[in-house]
Amino acid sequence: MVERQRTRVLFDLNDPQLHRNRYAYYRRLRETEPIHHSPYGFWTLSRYDDVDAFLRSPQASSSVTTDPAFAEQRGGPDSPAMRSLSRWMLVKHGEEHRKLRRIIARAVTPRAVQRLEPEILRIVNRLIDDMGEGEVDLIEQLAAPVPVAVICGLLGIPIEDADKCLKWTNAIANIIDPLITPQMRDAMNQAEPEFSAYIRHQMELRRAEPRDDVLTMLMAKDEDGEGLSDEDVIAQVLLLFNAGHETTINVIGNSLHALLTNPDQLELLRANPGMMGDCFEELARYNSTVQVILRHLTDDLVVSGQRIPAGDVVLAILGAAHRDPARFPDPDRLDLRREGVKSLAFGSGPHYCIAAMLGRTEVCLTITELLRRYGRIELASTELEWHTRFNFVLGLKRLPLRVAYRA
Repeated sequence: MVERQRTRVLFDLNDPQLHRNRYAYYRRLRETEPIHHSPYGFWTLSRYDDVDAFLRSPQASSSVTTDPAFAEQRGGPDSPAMRSLSRWMLVKHGEEHRKLRRIIARAVTPRAVQRLEPEILRIVNRLIDDMGEGEVDLIEQLAAPVPVAVICGLLGIPIEDADKCLKWTNAIANIIDPLITPQMRDAMNQAEPEFSAYIRHQMELRRAEPRDDVLTMLMAKDEDGEGLSDEDVIAQVLLLFNAGHETTINVIGNSLHALLTNPDQLELLRANPGMMGDCFEELARYNSTVQVILRHLTDDLVVSGQRIPAGDVVLAILGAAHRDPARFPDPDRLDLRREGVKSLAFGSGPHYCIAAMLGRTEVCLTITELLRRYGRIELASTELEWHTRFNFVLGLKRLPLRVAYRA
């Protein structure tokens, strides 16, 4: 068995080359040392099969709340943001995670998502009507409002409160950024009590008059009288708000950008709109919105003959795995007819995104309606700015387009 004896820096979150040409950077890592132990102390995995197997492993834990240094950088273990994070399903492991997942899963079953399709379609077309023709920003005017409106509808949060909820939850979501700043720390610890107070008020309204929404469902007890505490409900609502919109926004933006920069594939989809469901995985693979998933090991793990010790941190690089030629021939080419594509865009294993089907439905309906409604869609600028939250999330800040309705 290969023991670790690595000294080279092949992956550095602060390396400008990672920003400039990430897929070439990943290729060098994958070809030079696909299982790499960095001098910074973490491991990286860059082959598809290794990443998929690792994410499915029961030893791979997403809990970061036990790390004293992590907590101190965010205001200490008793800070509002850290107390909230410690309750998120995302950082739970084993039975605690399974319990929360069972409760939340009731809200996003395939049948429940299917019932939502007409409402999602109505939201998409209303926003396209509002967007109109000429020069538009797809992110601000469509990609961002769609998932926010959907998650507000699911939770029963008034749509007029969406912007302030989004401001709070975006600030708190920075808690998982490893490159935390004092400004981010202060903002998250100010936002968390404000968001909690808002959701507590919504919960009081439902105690007085239960509703047919996810918030009411999360507050309910099961047949044995067991349920979530108010603090747990608030934490899961916060998690749902973030998980329910950021990834979807970026998949919509990244997918349309990929189609516009590969006009032959755009025309193929225009001519065959029924393909959208089948080619979703290829679009999600091509420019992963989630680039890296971080886990730490609860026990020793062997990956392709390499032992990784318990307690070590592992970065599973989805962006590299999705461009692995051993899994995807000619991986740098967008091919909507590619067969057998299984992207890791929503993760894999026990922490596979619980709202993946909802996100997929939102993306497919949005892109399908865009191509149906508009006869012309083209980039209004080639100078595009990508936001890269600690290089883990890849998405466009703006996507300026020129659009015209079909005649």
